[in-house]
Amino acid sequence: MVEFARLYLAAFYSFVAAFYSVRILLKKHRTSREMVFPGERFCSTWWNHMIFRFFRAAIWMTCVFRWLFPAIDNNLGIISELNIWPVVLSGIVLLTAGFAFTVAVHFNLGDRWRSGIDPGEPQYLITDGYYRFTRNPMFLGVATAQFGFFLALPSLFSGVCLFIGLYILRRQALAEEAHLLQTFPNDYRAYMRNVRRWL
Repeated sequence: MVEFARLYLAAFYSFVAAFYSVRILLKKHRTSREMVFPGERFCSTWWNHMIFRFFRAAIWMTCVFRWLFPAIDNNLGIISELNIWPVVLSGIVLLTAGFAFTVAVHFNLGDRWRSGIDPGEPQYLITDGYYRFTRNPMFLGVATAQFGFFLALPSLFSGVCLFIGLYILRRQALAEEAHLLQTFPNDYRAYMRNVRRWL
């Protein structure tokens, strides 16, 4: 199972990188609109985006290189007590389910999807579908996948990625909620009273 996970993680993160790159480029080409809004250079949301991108690239490259060069595991701080098939399999399931849920939310939003805070959007508040149950369904899917990654590759490396990833997701959620409160002060405040940030 550990060896299968090595191959699976390399293939999974390569697919994720390709999926989002192609998806963003196609949507941008089709709509002639920007899809990614990190914010002004060096502002808090810009840092959120840069840190998240850095760790996403680090995870992808680590997974590919450990498939090609298994000895890299010696430098990742593998937690041997957790590196057993039931834990690793649980991680693969959570990782895959979290990503699948994120993609489902992504496609459900359609052309309304943006990465970051688009100053001119949204035109209206979305409170149906997945947003009936959580204010941040896409971030919830990403957090689930991140926890799955920690279990699929239980190590100090994936633990640091998990901790920083959850911290950045929370910071970005707070920033986006502040934007929505400013855009829809009454409606979003009422929505916040009825729907939790996460679950």
